[in-house]
Amino acid sequence: MPQPLEFGLDTFGDVTSDAGISPGALLPHARVIRNVIAEAELAEAVGVDFFGVGEHHRADFAISAPEVVLAAIAGRTKRIRLGTAVTVLSSDDPIRLFQRFATLDAASSGRAEVILGRGSFTESFPLFGYELSQYEDLFEDKLDLFATLIRQEVVTWQGKTRPPLVEQRVFPQVEGRQLKTWIGVGGSPDSVVRAAKYDLPLMLAIIGGDPRRFQPYVDLSKRAHARFGTAVRPFGVHSPGYVADTDAQAREEMWPDYKQMRDRIGQERGWPPMQRAEFDGEANHGSLYVGSPETVARKIFATVKELGLSRFQLKYSAGPLPHEKLMRSIELYGSRVIPLVRGMIADQG
Repeated sequence: MPQPLEFGLDTFGDVTSDAGISPGALLPHARVIRNVIAEAELAEAVGVDFFGVGEHHRADFAISAPEVVLAAIAGRTKRIRLGTAVTVLSSDDPIRLFQRFATLDAASSGRAEVILGRGSFTESFPLFGYELSQYEDLFEDKLDLFATLIRQEVVTWQGKTRPPLVEQRVFPQVEGRQLKTWIGVGGSPDSVVRAAKYDLPLMLAIIGGDPRRFQPYVDLSKRAHARFGTAVRPFGVHSPGYVADTDAQAREEMWPDYKQMRDRIGQERGWPPMQRAEFDGEANHGSLYVGSPETVARKIFATVKELGLSRFQLKYSAGPLPHEKLMRSIELYGSRVIPLVRGMIADQG
């Protein structure tokens, strides 16, 4: 098992409900963003290693400019690593993206990292003037350029979707190291091979089903690295979850808000409404890490052991689940779950 294991939290800035003055009413985006910054501060205080924010361009998620939120967090923290979960590279400009993260890295004294993905939502394509028909070509081309930018100070590059670069320098440069860059993968074998091709670590988004079903992707990555002649890179997993004092409390608090989020997205994609049996099944045997600290710790440990992870990231927000409950979940994750998992790893030897 890779050591040391890193523990992360991430959020999309889910628009949460007001638990105080107007219970059930949704908070404005500005308030949600301020709450996310407070959540990140708490995450550092309780010992979490990484805090990530996802990029979205829709009403139910408040964060569309991750680097700005992360910069605000950087100003209030000292240790925790800061990154995305994920950045939608296909509809961004790789050079500007590199510049923003190099700037964040400087401001945070070397704590920035980026997880690049194609994104599971497509709102950014029409918003920024891209055709969905170019979904694959845009990501491949822009990833190729970004991989060049993180490794070369003077860039000569040619692709399909933008003019070439000839001996161009991009500023600022990252200080003393390469910008840590992951590839986020939701279930595409081609994406797994692509990460190995560019010699980048892999973040597996496992949001449903038994985590062990992703073992073939881990095996494929190892074979691909061997084919490309590169060392196997770290593996991480991002999965949803929620921690409360007891299993029953965690499930009862999370269920209605998780269902609301899942059904809203499912309606857009033609999924049937989520039933309680499905939720409980995911909590019992799937990729929903919900329960007491002891239950969540055992489940994380099993996933880490099975897949050989270097990082586990809990997507701790769930639709309108209120900020106050998220803060308690973060506190328990850092103060109880992380030490429990580390103890299990130590006991295993």
